[in-house]
Amino acid sequence: MTSAWQRLEAHASSPLARHYLHVLALLDRTSYYAILVAMGVMTILVSTQVCARYLLGTSIDSADELSRLFFVWAIFLAIPHGIKVGIHVGIDALITLLPSRMQQLLSRLMALIGAAFMAALFWISLGAVGDKWQELMPTLPITAAVFYIAVVICAGHCCLHLVAQAFRLPPLSTVPASHKEESES
Repeated sequence: MTSAWQRLEAHASSPLARHYLHVLALLDRTSYYAILVAMGVMTILVSTQVCARYLLGTSIDSADELSRLFFVWAIFLAIPHGIKVGIHVGIDALITLLPSRMQQLLSRLMALIGAAFMAALFWISLGAVGDKWQELMPTLPITAAVFYIAVVICAGHCCLHLVAQAFRLPPLSTVPASHKEESES
């Protein structure tokens, strides 16, 4: 039986690039499921809070804070997925007038600059986590730094995708086991 990891095919020329893409795919998959969990928990919390307020006449003290926390985590975990497929805001009115080769060079340059900014954000966010670590959330005995940890993860994940784009590493494709076995025989 073929595992999910073995079904990932990296079409990169070097082993380093293949390993990089495998790590990136694992990070993508992990963050995807974390987004689903965060959105699910947030939905359950808000629904439970509404029912508790209007049906039972009571309130969950930490529901607002927790739903905000899960919302922040879902958003920051989702940003790298948008960068990966290019669904971010961009204005390309002048760029489209340039020759194709120049467009590609500018795209790679912008990806490198973006990766540098994300690396700086990663570093700055680590400092923010350290600064906020002693501070607790108002309704929960949890460090307020958990909001900034999402930014650290987002910046690192975005940086990895931008580096992959700058060096034109092709994304991994998932090959179903049945197709792989058919092509080998």
